[in-house]
Amino acid sequence: MKLGIVGLPNVGKSTLFNAITRAGAQAANYPFCTIEPNTGVVPVPDARLDVLAQMYQPKKVTPATVEFVDIAGLVKGASRGEGLGNKFLSHIREVDAIVHVVRCFEDENIIHVDGSIDPARDIDVIQLELIFADLETVERRAAKAMQLFKGGDKKHAAEAELATRLKAHLEAGKPARTFTMTKDEQEIVKGWFLLTDKPVIYAANIADSDIGPGMDDLPYVKAVREIADSEGSQVFTVSAQIEEEIAQMDAEEKEEFLNELGLGQSGLDRLITACYDLLGLISFLTSGSDECRAWTITRGTKAPQAAGKIHTDFERGFIRAEVVAYDDLIANGNMTACKEKGLVRSEGKEYVMKDGDIVLFRFNV
Repeated sequence: MKLGIVGLPNVGKSTLFNAITRAGAQAANYPFCTIEPNTGVVPVPDARLDVLAQMYQPKKVTPATVEFVDIAGLVKGASRGEGLGNKFLSHIREVDAIVHVVRCFEDENIIHVDGSIDPARDIDVIQLELIFADLETVERRAAKAMQLFKGGDKKHAAEAELATRLKAHLEAGKPARTFTMTKDEQEIVKGWFLLTDKPVIYAANIADSDIGPGMDDLPYVKAVREIADSEGSQVFTVSAQIEEEIAQMDAEEKEEFLNELGLGQSGLDRLITACYDLLGLISFLTSGSDECRAWTITRGTKAPQAAGKIHTDFERGFIRAEVVAYDDLIANGNMTACKEKGLVRSEGKEYVMKDGDIVLFRFNV
């Protein structure tokens, strides 16, 4: 999963990214990597993996990971190449979802580029830049499809008509993700790699003094939520400053600090959970004395394709999957007890994987 962090200057985007990369650097048993100066990889929090590690005492514990990209260079006019506009837009095309950091705090020492705090206006600035870029793409697609249609290729008539409708939608200031499409049309548009077709999670960045119960009801946060609800996006409330502090704590300090704030999870953990939900992702687990590991798949994935996540040979030579539910394994203490009670199932090629499945794949190549 690759997430792009965007936002206007001085909204807390870089502070949040710094917190994320520090969290990755301090993750136990996980070799932090910075792929580029603006890219960091962090583990997906999964308490089930910790329990399996205690049970099996493996040589290695490998969580699923999320790659965060700090996408810089957005200013008004980015779609026309202002600032680092072109580079900014190309980076967004490569991510699975967008984390849009929105400033929801007052601080006279941190100047806002537009002189005041207005989450709705800030969201609109970025949204419009992405829409302008998408309009260029859709106009090119419409012109090309129409040219092919006039040349006698009738299958492009539907594509030209789709592009024309979508162009009108974008011109009304609406993102592509709110455009009503059939499944076939969705497949066509998917190939256009539109920026506003990507799922969005809004990170409402509040002051550290506002963290705690009631933070989701702050006026600025409500303004962000209203926009998110209108387009089917998600919102999570966070203090980037607090997250940066949390990232420097050990596990015990972190837990104590979060309890004092009245929070069950850090903002980073809540962000990852929200992204999994938004993108329809789940995790299955493999366990043993060598390694306990979590693997990310899309909800609805069948067993052979899940096996292919581990190795292509597993999918190619798939025979069956021996599956036990995580809760059943924990309730009975070990795999032997689960087998004796008939809780370990032998599943074939049509089995749809479930979140928390613990699997041993049988294959022959």
